[in-house]
Amino acid sequence: MKRSGDPGAKPTSSSVAGPDCCGGLGNIDFRQADLCVMTWLLGYVDPLDPSFVAAVLTIAFNPLYWNVVARWEHKTHKLSRAFGSPYLACYSLSVTILLLNFLRSHCFTQAMLSQPKMESLDTPAAYSLGLALLGLGVVLVLSSFFALGFTGTFLGDYFGILKEARVTVFPFNILDNPMYWGSTANYLGWAIMHASPTGLLLTVLVALTYMVALLYEEPFTAEIYRQKASGPHKRS
Repeated sequence: MKRSGDPGAKPTSSSVAGPDCCGGLGNIDFRQADLCVMTWLLGYVDPLDPSFVAAVLTIAFNPLYWNVVARWEHKTHKLSRAFGSPYLACYSLSVTILLLNFLRSHCFTQAMLSQPKMESLDTPAAYSLGLALLGLGVVLVLSSFFALGFTGTFLGDYFGILKEARVTVFPFNILDNPMYWGSTANYLGWAIMHASPTGLLLTVLVALTYMVALLYEEPFTAEIYRQKASGPHKRS
């Protein structure tokens, strides 16, 4: 859906959702609040812009890719046999995941740069907030990586490379799935630093794709470790 009027013009107060969109601040219907926010953001975003489409596709594709490949490996062990080692197979998958994540970040940035900024967000205070969120995200991602190790981060349990016990050190002792939420915080901070409604909208999509991925990953991983615990080599 293209923006009405001059495609080069910035959105005005009449083109985005105003205070009355939810009945006024004194009478907000919170069931419609999320819809109002999305409508407001879409006033700044051209969803048919090629860079925006590319960002959406990479955001949606990445979790799908690593879940499909990892489950296929767990079922067939074909990557482990092809590389002669589950470790080498896991490392090879990690390289493709990292490359896809770099591509996703590039497409995310290009989509932001190709669409209008939000003037009310283009302030030193907002920039500082975005920088703080970016720093928080980096801390969560790196600390998760060091806590899990390389194979633990890149789906080693699907290759039969299992942890002896559940990881409970920081940041897992304060937050479930800190790697995903750290990544989301990175994108949110990056979007705010660029005063980009497009970035904010794409960050929502990042969070949603991670939430959907977790619906499949968590039960599957739990079943892997359940099978390990009930196997013939279970420790007394």
